Amino acid sequence: MTTPATAPTTAVGHAGHTGSPPASQPLRAGERFVETGLARPFTPDPPGDDADEYRCFVVDPKLTETAFLTGSQFEPQNRDIVHHAIFFRIPAGDAARVRDYDASTPGDGWQCFGDAGVGDDPSWVASWAPGGGETIYPDGLGFELDPGSLLVMQIHYSLLATGGKPGGADRSGIRLRLASGARTPLRTTLLPAAVELPCAAGESGPLCERDAAVADVVRRFGPEAGGRADWLRELCGDGSEPGPTQSCTRRVTRPATLYGVGGHMHLLGRSIKVELNPGKPGARTLLDVPAFNFDDQAVRPVGEGVTVEPGDTYRVTCTHDAALRGQLPALRKLPPRYVVWGEGTADEMCLAIVIEAPAA
Repeated sequence: MTTPATAPTTAVGHAGHTGSPPASQPLRAGERFVETGLARPFTPDPPGDDADEYRCFVVDPKLTETAFLTGSQFEPQNRDIVHHAIFFRIPAGDAARVRDYDASTPGDGWQCFGDAGVGDDPSWVASWAPGGGETIYPDGLGFELDPGSLLVMQIHYSLLATGGKPGGADRSGIRLRLASGARTPLRTTLLPAAVELPCAAGESGPLCERDAAVADVVRRFGPEAGGRADWLRELCGDGSEPGPTQSCTRRVTRPATLYGVGGHMHLLGRSIKVELNPGKPGARTLLDVPAFNFDDQAVRPVGEGVTVEPGDTYRVTCTHDAALRGQLPALRKLPPRYVVWGEGTADEMCLAIVIEAPAA
């Protein structure tokens, strides 16, 4: 699995992504490119005084036969405001329902937090975060797309880099690498960990109380967002104690071969590590980013594939730094807060993204 990326920057913050995406790699036997994306420019307008908008759009690869997604390259057109993007697979049987939902919502697309916002937990088949270039999966692998299936493109727009002012229109898109013929199907497994980051020394204010901070997340993103923060704290147990570092250990429930691992955090992120079977014989570090850079979040390949079995364990560990809030131009004017898992750029995440193939 290859993921060419833009060159890392020395800045810790997000103030417009730097660099240009690399050229696409040559097509392999049986592959073709399909380009799709926003049909017309979209101008994000977050509600109230919020700086973040999550918007979902239907994109149609116009498939008339089964194809496998063997790679992709997202193209953020307005880099000042595009924070990240995720693509969800909509089976052909759900396509009409999703199109009807799109037509029933005002404006282009619809507001969505957490997932595609259309129920049934659609599968995550592609994503982009700053630093990501073209993702290409090894020969013989791909995400299966049936005839008539659609994609939902979720884009997180953040106006923090433009000082909360309108950042203009965006017309982002994606180049899909599609292949015919049988392939081993891929899937994406997400491994979140809690974020429980108190205010930094010397900071004070009403949002430095956890309950108030969670209530503010609920105000901006709905009750599920607050529930997610509490669910992660329960899921991760002792690894979710308040402080700069949290970890979460999860058991593998189904056999698979891993091909790529990525880590996602926001502007207060300092480091992220993903381990397999920590503390046991044969333990392996799958991802280790000791100096996290928001502009370098590409999924990293893990060689020829790593086999996992039920009973194995993953551990995801993230360190965040509340003091960065006073150093980054995008954040320094915001009130201090106890930071929990949240969808906004001023909130935080600790997420491992695992690309895997089910064991035969």
